Amino acid sequence: MKINKFEELDCWKEARVLNNLVYELIKDRKFSFDRRLCDQITGTSISVMNNIAEGFGSQANNEFIRFLQFSRRSVSELQSCLYVALDQQYIPADKFNSAFEQSVKVIKMIDGFLRYLRSYKLTKLRT
Repeated sequence: MKINKFEELDCWKEARVLNNLVYELIKDRKFSFDRRLCDQITGTSISVMNNIAEGFGSQANNEFIRFLQFSRRSVSELQSCLYVALDQQYIPADKFNSAFEQSVKVIKMIDGFLRYLRSYKLTKLRT
């Protein structure tokens, strides 16, 4: 199956779900008072999606791999922000768990895609 646009990528779709979860979290009044954390967590959430899209737009596997790695790092940063929000009691444990589980899902999908792109690259080099 050929993918023609980044919106068709499963990892981007799941990153979008994660982004929407993050935006729901910051709507909470207690959370919204911490502007620094709100900016940080939304920035990393957006970065996850944007790096997948930008990597796809590069139309080169090496560049795509590089941007997927950036995206993966942003998910890790987002996870750290979720812990801060939980520790400061901005979000309840169930919302933390939901967002964290979605972030793990996104990382696994990015990792799988990275493995695919790297193996595809090696296969092309050997032929």
